[in-house]
Amino acid sequence: MLANNCYQCHSAEARNLKGELFLDSKQGMLNGGESGPVIVPGKPAESRLLQAIRQVGKLKMPPRDKLSGQVAANFAKWIRMGAPDPRAVNGGNPVKSKIDLEAGRKFWSFIPPVKPNTPPVKDSAWPRGEIDHFVLSKLEENKLSPVRDATRRELIRRTYFDLIGLPPSPEQVAGFLSDTSANAFEKVVDELLRSPHFGEHWGRHWLDVARYSESNGMERNFTYPHAWRYRDYVINSFNNDKSFRRFVREQVAGDLLGRDKRKPTDEELIATGFLALGPKPLNQGNKVLFKLDVIDEQIDATTRTFLGLTVSCARCHDHKFDPIPTRDYYAMAGIFRSTDALYGTINGRGNRQPSDLHAIASNAANRAEKVRDHNDKLRKAKRRLSGMQNQIKDLRMLKKKATEDDKARMRNLSRSLKDLRLNIKDLEEKTPDADYAMGVRDGKIGDTRLLHRGEIRNQGQSVKRGFLQVLDHVKAYPIGSRSSGRLQLASWLTQPDNPLTSRVMVNRIWHHLFGVGIVHTMNNFGATGEHPTHPELLDYLAVRFVEDNWSMKSMIREMVLSRTYQLSSDTTEANAEADPNNQLLWRMNHKRLGAEALRDAMLATSGRLNRQPADGSVITKLGDVNVGRAQRQLNQLKRNTGQRSVYLPILRNALPEMMRIFDVAEPSLIVGKRNKTTVPTQALYLMNNQFVIGQSFNMAKRVMNSTETRRDGIRLAYELAFAREATDNEMSKAREFLDAVSEEKDRPGQWTVLCQALLASAEFRYID
Repeated sequence: MLANNCYQCHSAEARNLKGELFLDSKQGMLNGGESGPVIVPGKPAESRLLQAIRQVGKLKMPPRDKLSGQVAANFAKWIRMGAPDPRAVNGGNPVKSKIDLEAGRKFWSFIPPVKPNTPPVKDSAWPRGEIDHFVLSKLEENKLSPVRDATRRELIRRTYFDLIGLPPSPEQVAGFLSDTSANAFEKVVDELLRSPHFGEHWGRHWLDVARYSESNGMERNFTYPHAWRYRDYVINSFNNDKSFRRFVREQVAGDLLGRDKRKPTDEELIATGFLALGPKPLNQGNKVLFKLDVIDEQIDATTRTFLGLTVSCARCHDHKFDPIPTRDYYAMAGIFRSTDALYGTINGRGNRQPSDLHAIASNAANRAEKVRDHNDKLRKAKRRLSGMQNQIKDLRMLKKKATEDDKARMRNLSRSLKDLRLNIKDLEEKTPDADYAMGVRDGKIGDTRLLHRGEIRNQGQSVKRGFLQVLDHVKAYPIGSRSSGRLQLASWLTQPDNPLTSRVMVNRIWHHLFGVGIVHTMNNFGATGEHPTHPELLDYLAVRFVEDNWSMKSMIREMVLSRTYQLSSDTTEANAEADPNNQLLWRMNHKRLGAEALRDAMLATSGRLNRQPADGSVITKLGDVNVGRAQRQLNQLKRNTGQRSVYLPILRNALPEMMRIFDVAEPSLIVGKRNKTTVPTQALYLMNNQFVIGQSFNMAKRVMNSTETRRDGIRLAYELAFAREATDNEMSKAREFLDAVSEEKDRPGQWTVLCQALLASAEFRYID
């Protein structure tokens, strides 16, 4: 009876679960739904399920047909028997956790960092600051010595790429070399930290862990036309040196920071896009299952990005390695269950789970254009509606003559008609001159039930919203009945005594400057992650970060001005034998340019880089579409632009070719450390791709237009590509190469091939 009459609305397979009530398992019936348990074993009179079957008062089940008296009598008898039910999965008893939280709290990453004393060193003249003392102390302890300092040319090229992701011009190199003041390098660092390109480069690092993308991915890959606002928010936050504490709070709970005293700013609303950007199973018909998957993705993104912990591993069982019981997962799940994700996407066309967006202030400058676009969309939608209605009318006139194909077409049209009407309603309700942003807002507030083995039918006890028990020493604010708990979560994450948040961030900064983190596993500070190579240094940096108002620029500045950062990448036989992986930092690591920096460097070297920030995104012009069905439009929009690579369209499953080939972060993943592959397609791209050839030609024109002799041309080409002078041997070989590749009359062709050889070289792609 239940299967035939109730499962359509009250089961794990229900497309739209009603009243949060599951009748397809014993535990679901015992737990009940929004109004509590529906059966009380042994007590038919107190069982609301029986009242619904008998249709007593407002309770009616099924809602349209009354079941027979015999069915009601059978249910009453069954309940008196104690409601035996073979469908029980695990029974209703909560699984007791075997995790020893007290022992777990002794793990290194859960112990709050304490600022250590500066360690003594034998060579007291070598360190230039606190960082150097920690590094040199470890080297001396292992009977190792640091290599020579980097040359000024090596140092300025390294610093430009590390801070703004662009090469220095020959003029900038010459200016630094001619500055003999004691603080010459310090002045360069401060200038780069003030550059608007700083935020573009370091913002891209953050977008890697924020899994930034302008489309959903998965089976239904719909565009996110408003995602670019989050991208710009991140870039501006780095440029303005926004406190990392504020940065975290805005992304987790920006819409709540006003605490009912003021409306959130547009910037605060846009910041919450962090929680809305992830991939989602948009073709999932069951709203409850869809919500659970979105919650899981939000928990994973929040905990791995800010805490370096894999909390989502506890969805189905206690964490196998870290002191995180399943109960903690569902304590956090309640916070995100009480939160609505606003990611947009168009209704229909295979998308069963569209959502709203945040309305934000409109740019008055393009108001008229927006009104025209809005009215045009509405007019076209109504025209399609009229056409579909006429088609349905024609099919209905066939009546008995209709074929099976006609009937199938009628069903498809009816479904499409329903979706189209919803889209028209949405367009009619939206203000045509408003702007929109992805983000989150508080929804229906409430705790969530623990799901044994993660199975939706197997609900356990309700778990109060909260945080990780292993970190219960961190100051936490109580979550009231009217709040989702996101504001309290944001505060808990950014408490000075939280042992993870500051550690994780300074480790990310160190990784991008030194090529490897102090903790090598960037997103995993748990038991399966690696221990820090310099634990005292990590604690010093974490405490210093908090003391300095969580300033990202100040932390970067301190690291870059250290002597450790300014070492050369040379190697010595003794050091390499004792520490082949440079764990103790006796030299600077070779670093390969990221995909964006490689492309930007080619544009800068050729003189064709457009340094202006992008105005929005080309995906906004594309609109709400299914990426898989809009390839022609996408190809038209993907024409090469001279703007920085951070502004290229980033679509899941459809990344720009150069980004994909040179290991850009996969936007569906939380990427703390990018892959570094060496594959034939990279060499083939550098040899044959029209973008590379085009920039080689532009570089050749720049060289020819700026010099009069072949010798000066070669010298300029090397300075543009490598920020150094060509050696005598390179000058000689370059002249031979120019003579060999083409006849004298094809001078542009000669120089183009030489410039392409330089752009495709390993030295161009790596930083010493």
